[in-house]
Amino acid sequence: MIPYWHAPSLKLGPLTIEPFGIFVAAGILLAANLLGRQAKRQGLDPTPLADYAPWGVGVGVLVGHWVHLFFYHPEELSKSPFQILKVWDGLSSFGGLVGGIIAAIFFFRHRKLRFNDYADAFALGVAPGWAVARLGCFAVHDHPGVRTDFFLAVAFPNGPRHDLGMYDAIALFAISGLLYALRDVEKMKGRLLPLLAILYAACRFSFDFLRATDMSYVDARYFGMTPAQYGCFALVAYGLWGLLRRREPSTQAAAPGEGSHSSHPTHRRAG
Repeated sequence: MIPYWHAPSLKLGPLTIEPFGIFVAAGILLAANLLGRQAKRQGLDPTPLADYAPWGVGVGVLVGHWVHLFFYHPEELSKSPFQILKVWDGLSSFGGLVGGIIAAIFFFRHRKLRFNDYADAFALGVAPGWAVARLGCFAVHDHPGVRTDFFLAVAFPNGPRHDLGMYDAIALFAISGLLYALRDVEKMKGRLLPLLAILYAACRFSFDFLRATDMSYVDARYFGMTPAQYGCFALVAYGLWGLLRRREPSTQAAAPGEGSHSSHPTHRRAG
């Protein structure tokens, strides 16, 4: 059994930095770095990815908060009409993913770029970055599961429980390892993001059945399932489409001076 330990906040004068925020920031920085490196490795211009990053993060945080507010904890809307703007007060990681996707759709269309050219880079950057961010959930234990005597249970103050933040992080690190092992396999080129979607959806759909229902602050259920579980159906649909569709050749040229390295082209968070 894993001991219960809550990571302390970091105080810098009047500023308080929460451990969750530190892990999220580290995950974003890691994802951005890996995105750029993979784009260069594929002989693509990494500039659009750097330009997209602030839009992806900004829209992701906003939509992540709205998903938390409107789908996971609508009771919080009664606090204040300004609750929809308090993005620091509750965040759904699945909603953040949706926001990032929305931002990507509009950004790449505006730039007249084909997103599929960068899809592998997104998969290889987002998966490990998301895993690090999920460690923040584990650090503050804000996704408690049902009671259990499983060997990976965390000794919560009210008894041993599954810790779904930890499970999510473990799954994402394992998926990241698989994606990197497959990135040079010819048949998987251009298909890593759909593979990530299917693998994560399967893990997340299963984990959410372990979420606690006997605590004072629990996620909303709709016909017995969480909002993220419904989102998993969309991920699987995208993943199957991406794996089965006909692969198209890349339309992007290498960045100036870059050659291709390949021989082929708060503590309340839901989600």
